[in-house]
Amino acid sequence: DLEKHMEEVLNVVVLGRACRNSANIKNRQPIGKMYVKADFSLDSFYTDIIAEELNVKEVEFAEDVKKCTTYSFKPQLKTVGPKYGKFLGGIREYLANVDGNAAMDELDATGSVKFEVQGSQIELTRDDLLIESAQVDGFASESDFGITVVLETTLSDELIEEGFVREIISKIQTMRKDSGFEVMDRIKVYVSGNDKVASIMDKNAELIKDEVLADDVITGADCDNSKEWNINGEKANLGVEKV
Repeated sequence: DLEKHMEEVLNVVVLGRACRNSANIKNRQPIGKMYVKADFSLDSFYTDIIAEELNVKEVEFAEDVKKCTTYSFKPQLKTVGPKYGKFLGGIREYLANVDGNAAMDELDATGSVKFEVQGSQIELTRDDLLIESAQVDGFASESDFGITVVLETTLSDELIEEGFVREIISKIQTMRKDSGFEVMDRIKVYVSGNDKVASIMDKNAELIKDEVLADDVITGADCDNSKEWNINGEKANLGVEKV
């Protein structure tokens, strides 16, 4: 059912964007892998759309995302207060130290979390709890719509370099536009003032030339139409001129 699957795709993408935001990784920076835990799964036609939208290399539907997610719990005061007022301190302390995944499993399986405070039995249902997805180092996760999405936030050197290349291409496209060049005009690209950026451009020259219609990438030189940019924290001068 196309419509249903597209809605699922959209929900996953919304959560993936929220993960990127919370991890502060911008859209042009590719990410290695994302995991999706849901009561549905999607074939490669749909996962390719998700991967494209979120700029991730691989989308995997996983039964279990425990290694990358956990939960934090706090008591919901308006329901827990009347029932267990005098145990509130102990309840807070128990929930602050509980294994989030184990407590969530218990809640899913039995509808409540049971434990003792000062020798008294406490039983808290979902309504008694404020539950939040907590982050595990190296991952960002978000849950909603009965779906949990997890992004790997540790970036390999290759991914970081690819992120630089995408930023550089974007800056050159902006300069083409600002210079009033026609879509089909061939250009020369200049880079100076930053050895790291220059070497990345050298290494990826063919890809950059294809994307921005350049005949040449000239490192260590400026042209009249050069400008300083901040490229992922690296300052460099980029220049464009019509061939």
